Amino acid sequence: MMAAVTWQERRGRIETYFDRTAAASWARLTSDAPVSRIRATVRAGREAMRATLLDWLPADLSGRRLLDAGCGTGLLAAEAARRGAEVVAVDLSPNLLALAAERLPPELAGRVRFAAGDMRDAGFGRFDHVVAMDSLIHYPAAQAAELVGEWSARCDRSVLFTFAPRTRLLAAMHAAGRLFPRSERAPAIEPVSPARIAQLLDARTAQAGWRRGRTARVSRGFYISQACELVRT
Repeated sequence: MMAAVTWQERRGRIETYFDRTAAASWARLTSDAPVSRIRATVRAGREAMRATLLDWLPADLSGRRLLDAGCGTGLLAAEAARRGAEVVAVDLSPNLLALAAERLPPELAGRVRFAAGDMRDAGFGRFDHVVAMDSLIHYPAAQAAELVGEWSARCDRSVLFTFAPRTRLLAAMHAAGRLFPRSERAPAIEPVSPARIAQLLDARTAQAGWRRGRTARVSRGFYISQACELVRT
């Protein structure tokens, strides 16, 4: 039986992939440059998911702090700042953060703090909202729920996050990914049962004054992700 992979081991693999192996690919994916048909479905899915999460946030975020956990190239962070939020945008990849800072519209300068580091770091302080779009898809349910619980302890209004729902299609795509050369593989996605993640979250957050709110699944070709909302009771 294989030993469980620790949070730090997974973190290291993710950092290596996004900051070195795939930085250029993610820069292209998150731009308007032409991409392959497969990557076009991923781009469309991510755009739909980002729109969903932004729709769950207030239209006016003036005076509120927001953590964009695993911000990548900063598209969600920029929109939250445009709504008036003070944003801390955290990612493991300095290369992606540099691109995010470069792409940030000049009028939003000063509203977004880009920080290379671990999204678990309590040193970033308290927030009104935490958003983690596709930042937890490489972690099993127990580790993902543990981190969401940590965020909820430092958050006052809502925690929004996504996970990879366990489906036959996602399992097939996961298996197909193993056919790529090892050097080109992304860190493994960890499909999670929605019922299991709900059970784990309730155990960690319900007595602390949180309840599960909206949930929505986005499926666009090779992109499948499910959003969940935690709100204060």
